[in-house]
Amino acid sequence: MQRYSFATIVSVKEGLPVATHLPFLVEQKDDKVILRSHFAKVNPQAKDSIDTNVLVIFTEPHAYISPKHYEKVESVPTWNYLAVHAYGKCKLLDGEEPKATLLKATIENFEANYLKQWESLPDQYKQNMMKGIVAFEIVVDDLQAKAKLSQNRTETERKNIVSELDQSENSAEKETAEYMKSLKM
Repeated sequence: MQRYSFATIVSVKEGLPVATHLPFLVEQKDDKVILRSHFAKVNPQAKDSIDTNVLVIFTEPHAYISPKHYEKVESVPTWNYLAVHAYGKCKLLDGEEPKATLLKATIENFEANYLKQWESLPDQYKQNMMKGIVAFEIVVDDLQAKAKLSQNRTETERKNIVSELDQSENSAEKETAEYMKSLKM
């Protein structure tokens, strides 16, 4: 979740799922996982998500798996992937101080070198920017993970898949191969 922290937050409004893609800060405090992020204030999901249960979906890496790697001709393509579903209640981080703390942590996490520039900006500019966001946190109360990495395939098939993914120029495919190699079969 920390490595692939650009995730999808899903809430429900009037019986329909609504989703927004956001960068998340993922933190573990004691035995709790805490997710923090912010919506643009103009995003309707911002208002509708507060004090409701939400789902945050983290995915990556993933890779297409061709049937050419399988020993049997009667095979179909599939996809290998890792995913985490985090459920919890979305709580508002209200006020200038919590927003400023969140933005500083976000900058430090994603581009620490930008922090000096951010801090040098006029206070009025930063305050106006913070007025345009809805900061929130989610204390995760249910965490579900899935790793589909050709576990159901023979050792020969897995080796064929890893070999091809390792040679790919696609970083997600290379990372999928690394996760496959780490499996204890």
